[in-house]
Amino acid sequence: MKPEADSNDITEHPHDDKSRPYFCTVCDKQYRTKHDLSRHTNTHTGKYKCTECGTCCQGSVALRQHSRIHSGEKPFECNVCSKRFTAAGHLANHSRIHTGEKPHKCHVCDKAFSRTWSLNSHIRVHTGEKPYKCPMCDKAFSQSASLNEHMKLHTGEKPYICYVCDKAFSDAKHLNRHIRVHTVEKSYNCNVCDKTFSESGHLSCHLKVHAGEKSFKCNACDKAFSNPGYLSKHLRIHAGEKPYKCNVCDRAFSKSGDLKKHVRVHTGEKPFKCRVCDEAFSRTDHLNRHMRVHMGEKPHKCDVCDKAFSQSADLNRHTRVHTGEKPYKCHVCNKAFTDSGNLSSHMRVHTGEKPHKCHVCDKAFSQSGDLSKHMRVHTGEKPYKCHVCGKAFSLSLHLNDHMRVHTGENRHKCHVCDKVFNRSGDLNRHMRVHTGEKLAFSQCVTRRLVVLDI
Repeated sequence: MKPEADSNDITEHPHDDKSRPYFCTVCDKQYRTKHDLSRHTNTHTGKYKCTECGTCCQGSVALRQHSRIHSGEKPFECNVCSKRFTAAGHLANHSRIHTGEKPHKCHVCDKAFSRTWSLNSHIRVHTGEKPYKCPMCDKAFSQSASLNEHMKLHTGEKPYICYVCDKAFSDAKHLNRHIRVHTVEKSYNCNVCDKTFSESGHLSCHLKVHAGEKSFKCNACDKAFSNPGYLSKHLRIHAGEKPYKCNVCDRAFSKSGDLKKHVRVHTGEKPFKCRVCDEAFSRTDHLNRHMRVHMGEKPHKCDVCDKAFSQSADLNRHTRVHTGEKPYKCHVCNKAFTDSGNLSSHMRVHTGEKPHKCHVCDKAFSQSGDLSKHMRVHTGEKPYKCHVCGKAFSLSLHLNDHMRVHTGENRHKCHVCDKVFNRSGDLNRHMRVHTGEKLAFSQCVTRRLVVLDI
């Protein structure tokens, strides 16, 4: 509880700021003159108190001004645009919009402002002062308005609603920008790619993409951005800030767009449809990647062997063929893989999991590729054709083995007697001659089937 203030309790304190020697004994606020401090003290004593809402004012004039909020009276009118105000000072501040007058100048960088509070807020850019702290995540701000906007991230409040499409926004300026989608012609054209924008600022940011200009640099990792907004979002990665939380599974995200994409995992929504084959996707980037299948576009090229890929992730995986890098390691047997998907498939060797089931005979497989091969047993499909004799096979390895009949290549050699074979399976069976191992009945049947397939 704050101590009761005495209207005569005016104290002079020594302080670093010699220009403001008078301190309020209740809240330690500083003032230049005794008169200013005396007026401020009235806000603690309640001498000039509003009977409607209990607000305490500095004096009778301030109380009269405040009362107009309740009465709706606005006696001060702008002679340029006829806008009305409750106080003469508010009109004076407003008039500077028309005159362009900016009497309040920053002593550090000479930037000028039309209002004192705008200058005070600006000064914090130089001092680094951030007096407004979020009670939920301890993030601090230099302006109270910035804190108020930030609080909406935690509350999820979106009070600004578009009257055309009912889309909601947490910030009025975001709504105003959005409204232009419905009302304003996009008159700012990019002279490089013909993309159009409703704001000149958006065009300026876009032009940096073509120029390769990235003037907004992260001081944590030196990554650079063409837009300050992109830098702000990126900084959340370093701060660990994830203000956007999923209300289904509590997963949190640093960007609102990422949350929006994630929510579709729960809703099953796939709003982005391929115009060629009608396949639908939950994200635009997934649709864009898919479109390359139809267009045959492969923009991601390997700088070692010139092999091209439609997706950057495929190129990254391929590059490991050249580097020999295998970053995905099995924690059971330490076998390493170039791709996370291959590691996931390998883990089923240890777990015994076989999630891919044949709907014809219920045989199960650990990998989807093995199921696809197995299905050819039921369909009779033989997609691998010999270009010499036209014979077809259900598996590519059977075609490869068959091709040796035409080439005469024998690459599987017995290390005991130097006999050579076209197939590894034939070599394995031959090795039993040396080991004395007898063929099981099931293996004899398999052998006969393989021979017939040739």
